[in-house]
Amino acid sequence: MKITFPVEETVKKRYSVRNYQDQAIESDKLKAIEVFIASLENPFGPNIKFHTLDIKTGPNTQKLGTYGVIKGASHYIGTTITPEPLALEALGYEFEALVLYLADLGLGTCWLGGTFDRQSFSNAMQIEAGEIFPIITPVGYAADHKHFKEKAMRKLIKADQRKEWPQLFFNNDFQSPLTAAAAGDLAFALEMVRLGPSASNKQPWRIVLIDGNCHFYEAKEPGYSKAFSYDIQRVDLGIAAAHFDFAMKERKIDGHFITSAQPEIDLPKHMEYVFSWIRA
Repeated sequence: MKITFPVEETVKKRYSVRNYQDQAIESDKLKAIEVFIASLENPFGPNIKFHTLDIKTGPNTQKLGTYGVIKGASHYIGTTITPEPLALEALGYEFEALVLYLADLGLGTCWLGGTFDRQSFSNAMQIEAGEIFPIITPVGYAADHKHFKEKAMRKLIKADQRKEWPQLFFNNDFQSPLTAAAAGDLAFALEMVRLGPSASNKQPWRIVLIDGNCHFYEAKEPGYSKAFSYDIQRVDLGIAAAHFDFAMKERKIDGHFITSAQPEIDLPKHMEYVFSWIRA
């Protein structure tokens, strides 16, 4: 997978679009999206399946529902995984790569994890039994105006706000906030993580810098994933990994992700180690 879009510009350009124009996506863009999806990969290993749907031409699309959250969209892309370690993180990584690619093409998207009718979309996308179907997104051109429910949702989750560095990034332990100056050449990648999207804008990622390596943790929200059979915040950790990785590759700083480098440090309540990025 080759990332050709400018990371900072595209991360800042992307936002959740819930109201779409009645405008067809050009055939050359649809082909480019198909090619990009085929190229997707992740550093965690699990295979991610992508499913595309045009509700104007696809079968079984009469009763698709997003509970009024999405207006006017004709195209959707969904993802499925099989239950295995790091599958949700792998999904978050690849799906965010696609979302940023679509933003670079001038197309709007919106991560949907809980506000879509899974059964109807499963039928329309022909999801196989036994697959986990966590995420879909509409794809299309943003309408000129946001509808009322879109404005209300963005205000409710404070969509345009992000936690500050002292809440997210730490130096050697969870008692010592990390500054951009102390982060050095990692500061750009960490800032791209900070700007990332997350379910309900909860930003559950926490990163501890120790000896030049970054250790990623999940600040678990008790009860948040009870409506699912999986921890949906692990998808957010995959998004964080994608932003970090793309930024590091753009700056030509080598490293890799592993899951066996958990530091021996005291953890706050509800904090859970997920993976580490180790400098080459």
